[in-house]
Amino acid sequence: MAENDTLRQAQARTGAATRADIDVGLRDYMSKVYGIMATGMAVTAFFALGLNMLAVQNGQLTELGRAVYMSPLKWVLMFAPLLVVFAFGAAVYRLSTQAATLIFYGFAALMGMSISWIFLRYTGTSIASTFFATAAAFAGLSLYGYTTKRDLSGMGTFLMMGLIGLIVASIVNIFLQSGAMQFAISVIGVLIFAGLTAYDTQQIKNTYLQLRDSNREFLGKAAILGALNLYLDFLNLFMFLLQFMGSSND
Repeated sequence: MAENDTLRQAQARTGAATRADIDVGLRDYMSKVYGIMATGMAVTAFFALGLNMLAVQNGQLTELGRAVYMSPLKWVLMFAPLLVVFAFGAAVYRLSTQAATLIFYGFAALMGMSISWIFLRYTGTSIASTFFATAAAFAGLSLYGYTTKRDLSGMGTFLMMGLIGLIVASIVNIFLQSGAMQFAISVIGVLIFAGLTAYDTQQIKNTYLQLRDSNREFLGKAAILGALNLYLDFLNLFMFLLQFMGSSND
């Protein structure tokens, strides 16, 4: 009897130690994911502001500004990030961790140049207030995804189908220029990326729990891909909210 009690106590201590190791490892992993994502957002902001400062001087478009915002180059900047993100997502596990990280930051820089036009359309104050509102909403949604016991995987397929429809509708409305359609796209976009923020956070957590015994290189690439997903959730949530909260420069 005494031997059985001792064995149970040893098993309990081993289980507690294992759970503690997982908790520490998970916190470190999630911190890494959020750190990569935050750095990517900083790179995006830097390039968006930098390009805008070069493109607009004394309230007028420079030669660079006319090329970026008024020539066919604007279509390249608009669609290039979409092509890059699909290619990166498909190839990330074939790259080294260092290469994947550099490509992610390069993508973030390209995205910054792609969205630099917002400084022409919206006031700086409204952009800043929308950013902080987005950050608060993102934090709450991500915390929910991390802590909830509810399995969110069931809504993943629904959200991805909605995202594909949203992309198609957005491309169509580039040519239609329908205000009513744009409003509907914005509402649906906010809902989809709010859901994806919680869903992706839970998926990142589950990925670590499944792969924690894998090699460090593989887990590092998974962290970069997780950061990319959260980066896109945050950025798209910000852009759709800006259409509601942004004050026009006109």
